[in-house]
Amino acid sequence: RSVYDDQPNAHQRFMEKLDACIRNHDREIEKMCNFHHQGFVDAITELLKVRADAEKLKVQVTDTNRRLQDAGKEVIAQTEEIIRCRVQQRNITTVVEKLRLCLPVLEMYSKLKEQMNVKRYYSALKTMEQLENLYLPRVSQYRFCQIMIENLPKLREEIKEISMSDLKDFLESIRKHSDRIGETAMKQAQQQKTFSTALQKQNHVNYGRNMHLGRSRILESKNEITLKRTFEEDDEHEEEVLTAQDLVDFSPVYRCLHIYSVLGDGEIFENYYRKQRRKQARLVLQPQSSMHETVEGYRRYFSQIVGFFVVEDHILHVTQGLVTRTYTDELWNMALSKIIAVLRTHSSYCSDPDLVLELKNLIVVFADTLQGYGFPVNRLFDLLFEIRDQYNETLLKKWSGLFRDIFEADNYSPIPVANEEEYKIVISKFPFQDPELDKQSFPKKLPMSQSVPQIYIQVKEFIYASLKFSESLHRSSTEIDDMLRKSTNLLLTRTLSSCLQNLIKKPHMGLTELVQIIINTTHLEQACKYLEDFISNITNISQVTVHTARLYGLSTFKDARHAAEGEIYTKLNQKIDEFIQIADYDWTMSESDGRASGYLMDLINFLRSTFQVFTHLPGKVAQTACMSACQHLSTSLMQMLLDSELKQISMGAIQQFNLDVIQCELFASSEPVPGFQGDTLQLAFIDLRQLLDLFMVWDWSTYLADYGQATSKYLRVNPSTALTLLEKMKDSSKKNNIFAQFRKNDRDKQKLIETVVKQLRSLVNGMSQHT
Repeated sequence: RSVYDDQPNAHQRFMEKLDACIRNHDREIEKMCNFHHQGFVDAITELLKVRADAEKLKVQVTDTNRRLQDAGKEVIAQTEEIIRCRVQQRNITTVVEKLRLCLPVLEMYSKLKEQMNVKRYYSALKTMEQLENLYLPRVSQYRFCQIMIENLPKLREEIKEISMSDLKDFLESIRKHSDRIGETAMKQAQQQKTFSTALQKQNHVNYGRNMHLGRSRILESKNEITLKRTFEEDDEHEEEVLTAQDLVDFSPVYRCLHIYSVLGDGEIFENYYRKQRRKQARLVLQPQSSMHETVEGYRRYFSQIVGFFVVEDHILHVTQGLVTRTYTDELWNMALSKIIAVLRTHSSYCSDPDLVLELKNLIVVFADTLQGYGFPVNRLFDLLFEIRDQYNETLLKKWSGLFRDIFEADNYSPIPVANEEEYKIVISKFPFQDPELDKQSFPKKLPMSQSVPQIYIQVKEFIYASLKFSESLHRSSTEIDDMLRKSTNLLLTRTLSSCLQNLIKKPHMGLTELVQIIINTTHLEQACKYLEDFISNITNISQVTVHTARLYGLSTFKDARHAAEGEIYTKLNQKIDEFIQIADYDWTMSESDGRASGYLMDLINFLRSTFQVFTHLPGKVAQTACMSACQHLSTSLMQMLLDSELKQISMGAIQQFNLDVIQCELFASSEPVPGFQGDTLQLAFIDLRQLLDLFMVWDWSTYLADYGQATSKYLRVNPSTALTLLEKMKDSSKKNNIFAQFRKNDRDKQKLIETVVKQLRSLVNGMSQHT
């Protein structure tokens, strides 16, 4: 250290000490060598001895090694073979272990391919899921696994596309087969309803036998036949009950739903399915333009709609979430509004009541079918009430034509019956009772004409036709009874009344026909109570216990009778006017012919024969007609005298006119129609009689003296009438010297005429001023 510390002479001293130490060590080594030298010599000597043995041993070892090497060559070869086999065995074991891992993967992939080939796509998706989650992770290091992993998404997309294609085919298929599905469902609903209706009719078949025993027996036999037929048909079709599953393969929907659910796209599938079905619903709800022309058009329309909703109902109950009750209710409400609008429009085009009835039956079956699937159909039955009014209108139009045909074909003569059999045939059609007629022997005549029983039968047929529509509307018997009565009232008060009024107004209707119409309406009026009983019988509603609507036929027939009576009065007056028009008076004749005018005698003979026809009319009608005819005749004769175109009248014409009026009075006093009291009918000619007496007697002093008094002999002579006629005679006297005898005998009488004229004028002026 001191050396390195660079002390003075340190290096020299170090070297000296080192040399001293070396010398010491050399001496010690020399001592030790000297001490061991003998041993070394001895060892060398022994070693030399051993050298020879070592050489010998070397040769032996070499020989042994050579022999050992020769012997080990085979062992080495076998050992190498063993090693190679052990390597192969280890490799085989490794391969087996790896194959054990890969084989399930390959098997599953092969299974996947097979499932794809046989279109078991849902199972294929499950297989894919197992491959991805269980098998492929174990062997993911292999290339073929990577290829598989890359192919699986493509296979999924392929499955989605294939399943969606199948769904589209399914949607197209059910669109085409919806009408068949709906037709089958409606047929089943109708069979069930027919069966229930037949049972219900069987339970009520004995009702009303006391009133209409014969008809009840017919109904009973018909119901038994219907029920039997229903049972037979039910037995025949019992094994043929088909459902939507039998007609349509729903597997594409289930498969597609499961596939999309597994792929996590269930919501996408639901939205797509609902969107497509909504589109199909709009197509189904769109009717053909000619649908209203035939019942088949309506049937096809309803079948498609029923088929659509039967499918939706099936999907609702066999799947979870694809279709919900809210969705179907929303779809049904949309469809129902469209259906009602379509039916309301197209039914308005129907003018055939049979087609409207067929439509009603289809709507009922349609509603019952969908109601059986849980869809609310109250609005459809409300629509049926609208269609019922339209049906009644078409019935009224049809029956209007039937009534017109009956009236046109009628001969308006009493019905002749030659024997009891013919009589029974008539009364079986019309409820006619007449004890007096029953006492008469055959042949005899019934008072009404042939149209009466025909009208009565047609009214009953109308009630039956109206009843057909009222059936199956889920209404009580009371409501049906009320509807029938209202419909029948419309038939009587509007249709039949209009036909009667038109018939009465026809120009070719003669007095005989009008008289027969009055008789007919009387018997039809009496038959109204039987129609009420008939309605009560077919609806099983008693008139005693229920406040039922009454028939207004009484007023209908009364109005028609009054119109016919008025037409009789009018035609009588027209006939009288025709006779009056052929009157040919010589108003300037000097004296009368001594007999009544020919036209008037013809007129009186016509009136006599006409009033003989009135014997079957009610007394007041015949009396009114007779009084009206006499009054019109009197008025017409009066107007003839006072006609402004007639300028002059001679006393001879007055006398001739008086002869005609006398014949009229004789006719009135002969009582052409029984029932007049005293000289009531003669009073129709009192105005003419007093006027003619005044001029014939020339009793002006009495007339002027008693004018205005109730006891006046000429109370019915109006001053203006007397003045008009007197002036015509005055003009005639000036031209023809009719009053020459007055001037010759007594000029004061001419002054009297002037005076009478002045006084009559003053009376007329006084009356006008008073007015």
